[in-house]
Amino acid sequence: MFQRTRKLMSVLLLSIAATYTPATVSADDSEGTVLITGANRGIGLALAEVFSNAGYSVIGTARRPAAATALQALSVRVEQLDVTDPESVARLAGAVGKQPIDILINNAGMLSPEARDFSQLDIEGLLTEYQVNSLGPLRVTQALLPNVAASEGKIVANVSSMMGSMQLNTFGCCLGYRASKAALNSFTKTLAVDQGKTGVVFVVLHPGYVKTDINGGAGQISSEQSAAGLFKVITGLDESANGSFFNYDGKAMPW
Repeated sequence: MFQRTRKLMSVLLLSIAATYTPATVSADDSEGTVLITGANRGIGLALAEVFSNAGYSVIGTARRPAAATALQALSVRVEQLDVTDPESVARLAGAVGKQPIDILINNAGMLSPEARDFSQLDIEGLLTEYQVNSLGPLRVTQALLPNVAASEGKIVANVSSMMGSMQLNTFGCCLGYRASKAALNSFTKTLAVDQGKTGVVFVVLHPGYVKTDINGGAGQISSEQSAAGLFKVITGLDESANGSFFNYDGKAMPW
């Protein structure tokens, strides 16, 4: 009797096992899709890591993807992008297709060295900073705005700087960097007004004085500390924040 019962139980267990399918993680389980420009190092890389760890599907861009080993190690999607090249921006938009992008973070930026003496300033050389810091985010936003508008998140977060603030310019320096970030701030504010009716939220973010390659490692906080703060700010945004300028700790910044 015992042997017969054990045989029946074995058959029953095998039948259950045959119909069982282990749970899998699908794209629907993601917190959303975030695209981060300049994600191969510094703040961008730290943002890619914190969003990925939080369950987001991350698309990180780099000018030279093959060299972006740290980004590739995060097991995120890596795409090529040079924000100064319209064709590169168009290729990125083609690669993304119609995929909704919940959060677009325009992070790619640069700081050019300038002559200390104003009489020696290479004014034409400042155009490079405008191409990267101002027009670059504008190109990317224009190309991917339909993807953002089609998402549930609907956020465009532009990483700017307190250096772009007129009110906080009390110590001069860095004409090109300041002006290019001020232009980015202006672009963002205008888009917030012009596109606000679509439900897309546009904000400007100051990442803090971060130790990065741009400033030779000078700074007060690490990229990881900045990214952790920016993550909280970005994921806590709603339509009431449209057109705002925030510090990485969530405090409002003066224009």
